[in-house]
Amino acid sequence: MATLDKAIFGLEVKNHDLLRLAYNAYLAEARLSNAKTLKRGEVRGGGKKPWRQKGTGRARFGSTRNPIWKGGGVAFGPTGEQNHKLTISTKSKKVAVKQALSLANAAKKVYLAPEFSPKDGKTKEVLAYRDKLVKEVGYKPLPRGSNILAVMPEKTDLILRATNNIPELKVVRPTYLNVHDILNADAVIITEKAMPMVVEWLSESAAPVKAAKTTKAAKEAK
Repeated sequence: MATLDKAIFGLEVKNHDLLRLAYNAYLAEARLSNAKTLKRGEVRGGGKKPWRQKGTGRARFGSTRNPIWKGGGVAFGPTGEQNHKLTISTKSKKVAVKQALSLANAAKKVYLAPEFSPKDGKTKEVLAYRDKLVKEVGYKPLPRGSNILAVMPEKTDLILRATNNIPELKVVRPTYLNVHDILNADAVIITEKAMPMVVEWLSESAAPVKAAKTTKAAKEAK
């Protein structure tokens, strides 16, 4: 079996602050603002003053839609337009993913596996592939219901058809790796073709530097 890149799978994680931030950012991205309450002006009725202003001995009220009345509007309630997203930079996200992969590798949950090429898109082909991993790759059989994260170079229709009926198996492309899936997986399977893509995506590439030079040159040209 090929050795894993230590710059990605062998980091020393001294604290989990960045992992927590990336984990929460992933969950916040999927959070929906479904909760909504009616404000004072949105509650039906209450147009008539409940009693006259003076002479009753009671407190003055102009509308039964007042928030302190039963059935009235809600003060400072959710409007359904809240933004729950948490901001995290792309560089920090990649570092967090490398930390998560390093923790998974330290726990012996990362496996480099041969390619999965289904012919008919049958679920039994996935089961046969799993048995092949146990025999040839040394993949440790997991109890039923264990979460498995499979990283493949692409998600073809046949792969999706073969894996959709297995709820504990999630297939992602290399650039869609995230801290949430890695930390919650009992096993992370990366195929041989997907591994170079993972390394290229998470490595300290020179792409940002080239972009910066191009921008600077454009400014000087102006």
